[in-house]
Amino acid sequence: MFSTGSDGLRFLGVGIAVTIVLAIISLFIGVSDVSLSAIFAPDPAERATQVLLISRIPRTLAIILAGSSLAIAGLLMQMIVRNRFVEPSTAGTTESATLGFLVVTLLAPGLPLMVKMLVSAAFALGGTALFIRLLRFVPVRDVMLVPLVGIMLGSVIGAITTFFGYRFNLLPSLLAWNMGDFSGVLRGRYELLWFGLAGTVMAYVAADRFTVAGMGQDFTTNLGLDYKLVMRLGLVIVSVVAAVCLVSVGSIPFLGLIVPNVVSLMIGDNMRRTVPWVAVLGAGFVLACDILGRVIRYPYEIPISVVVGVIGSFLFLYLLLRKRQNGA
Repeated sequence: MFSTGSDGLRFLGVGIAVTIVLAIISLFIGVSDVSLSAIFAPDPAERATQVLLISRIPRTLAIILAGSSLAIAGLLMQMIVRNRFVEPSTAGTTESATLGFLVVTLLAPGLPLMVKMLVSAAFALGGTALFIRLLRFVPVRDVMLVPLVGIMLGSVIGAITTFFGYRFNLLPSLLAWNMGDFSGVLRGRYELLWFGLAGTVMAYVAADRFTVAGMGQDFTTNLGLDYKLVMRLGLVIVSVVAAVCLVSVGSIPFLGLIVPNVVSLMIGDNMRRTVPWVAVLGAGFVLACDILGRVIRYPYEIPISVVVGVIGSFLFLYLLLRKRQNGA
């Protein structure tokens, strides 16, 4: 943990610089030749410039927006539930958003994507609220019991979604929604992710309230804050982020669990300080994983959900074993 605020700011600056470097590298990796020489070469069709503007820049922006917003959503979930091993994919939120997207696709396929996202967010909100209500009936004696309840709830919702997807021949669409992938991101198909940035800004503005609410309802009420209102705001932010990321790029597991825990180990639990760190580290982590997925089997590409899932599972096990050792 950093001893002074100046140390934290210096390392945050380093993190921002590394993320910018990774973003620049991301712009020039791919099958199409997009390099400085190709961009400035005399080409009547301007192929390199078109690929850069239509594909590479939107993809890089989508990675940054999705990575930072999903990491913030995980941080908010951990504050709301007061458990370090909870995030949208371990609380039934992502599965509920998928169910909502399937329902609106079946009943009203012609609706605009924005409306479908709102319906998906409403289902995500309902699924997350159901998860929190279930926790009231569970004797929580172990920190791992909370995410286990969320995983079981998500499995039930996912089974229902798979049944209807199979019944109406939408299993390929379900696979696409559940497999996070940035390869299909183009200009005009990622802009909903800016709602994730809005959620990140809201989380930073209300950071002090979320920090207090994370200490419990009685403590929050004694300080004059409306505990339920703060929790509802957090749930809305998490639901919107989960929905826009699902609709735009698919599901990315473990991101909202790993990044906040790593930041907590470095600088503590004050959300006012951790929000910038979580956003930057989330964006940088997804950028690094995306670059790895694009070069490890070049010219083929490994989906981002696979890369993040593999790396995130190892980091999750490390955090779990570390928690066990500290508690022993």
